[in-house]
Amino acid sequence: MNLAVAEEDGLPVPRRYWAMLAIALAVTMAVLDGAIANVALPTIARDLHASPADSIWVVNAYQLAITISLLPVAALGEIHGYRRVYLIGLVLFTLASAICALSDSLLTLTLARVAQGFGAAAIMSVNAALTRFVYPRRLLGRGIGINAMVVAISSALGPSVAAAILSVGNWPWLFAINVPIGVLAFAVAIRSLPTTPPASHRFDTGSALLSAATFGLLIAAIDGAGHSAHLPMVLGLVVLTVVCGTLLVRRQAGRTAPLLPVDLLRIPVFALSILTSILSFTAQMLAFVALPFYFQDALGRSAVQTGLLLTPWPLALAVVAPFAGRLSDRYSAGLLGGLGLLIMGLGLILIVQLPAHPGDLALVWRLALCGIGFGLFQTPNNRAMLQAAPRHRSGGAGGMLATARLLGQTTGAALVAMIFSLAPMRGTALSVTVAAVCAILAAAVSLVRLGTQPGNATSQPAG
Repeated sequence: MNLAVAEEDGLPVPRRYWAMLAIALAVTMAVLDGAIANVALPTIARDLHASPADSIWVVNAYQLAITISLLPVAALGEIHGYRRVYLIGLVLFTLASAICALSDSLLTLTLARVAQGFGAAAIMSVNAALTRFVYPRRLLGRGIGINAMVVAISSALGPSVAAAILSVGNWPWLFAINVPIGVLAFAVAIRSLPTTPPASHRFDTGSALLSAATFGLLIAAIDGAGHSAHLPMVLGLVVLTVVCGTLLVRRQAGRTAPLLPVDLLRIPVFALSILTSILSFTAQMLAFVALPFYFQDALGRSAVQTGLLLTPWPLALAVVAPFAGRLSDRYSAGLLGGLGLLIMGLGLILIVQLPAHPGDLALVWRLALCGIGFGLFQTPNNRAMLQAAPRHRSGGAGGMLATARLLGQTTGAALVAMIFSLAPMRGTALSVTVAAVCAILAAAVSLVRLGTQPGNATSQPAG
């Protein structure tokens, strides 16, 4: 297929569908592996003769590797082509999964998880940019809606998939199952993914190191504050974050394609969409982390019942996301996002106001309402971020999209830990209340986009 046609009009059918299948398979593995190991941590610690505290590195190593490498890998995608970076990330993720399954020590498993995280970052940082080249401009919202649906379903199925695998096999199978899926995804991807034009600028190693330090230290500071770490240590991390961040921003000044996309953050629609995303994912994670304590400790539900009760949220999101994608091709992201986040905030407020002993139905429809609201917001917001960026800066936009999600999720989890430590008796109610406030703030920021000039989203050159 002619490259110019691929840039302007996306891929033809059925190649478009095969390309989306390749993207969906890889994204599913990357999202699932963000949480799937949590379920098996006690077993992993016991089998590898590690302490519970040390075994947490199996989870942390994966998340940290993703955090520090998202923007650098997105920059590599712009320079060398999103297809190439995606395929390399998929191969690395699949090989690292095999090493995880064969690991016989905590050190080996942790190092393999770091490699797996780098592979996942390559997948996550360029999948949105690839979608922009897979779908024609007029149908971009549909492609982003499919991505949002895949992420939502993967998030919802994570604990269930882990439990199902562990019911018939031991913990190495949690990672081994990625190998055949990765091979299939690679076979489909190499035949269907579009070739994207490479950029002329060179990779900025200094900025990549500063970016890794800035975001790694920021996540460590947020996590430390949430878990009541020693104040001097938290302050030290904050100071180091500010120093590295300042050096990073100064280094980006004047660059045509900065690794930290300060050029894109000058576009009002893009900056407002990033802020909306951070606030919304903070709200979502506040609820996701706090509600299981409410279900089990206050209502006496089992772990299995808790998982089932939480499912309506991501399930409703998965149902709504594709429709929201179609709507986003016709209506403003500011309006759809604002409406969706207000619905989500309403659902959270209704959860806080539940009676002492609510029935399952009362819980289910409130959680579904939250999922409907989040689904109505997410796809239009992601589309707005991508459309606001010039086509040749899709990698930077996709990297920031994933980074905003990760920052929001980390902040939400840390806020729950902080609230529970300060007010353990009212931790869940306060956490969900803060989540509602964050959702309403996010709705307000989203609605501000209605006041931006239409040219802000499209005035940048497309190629």
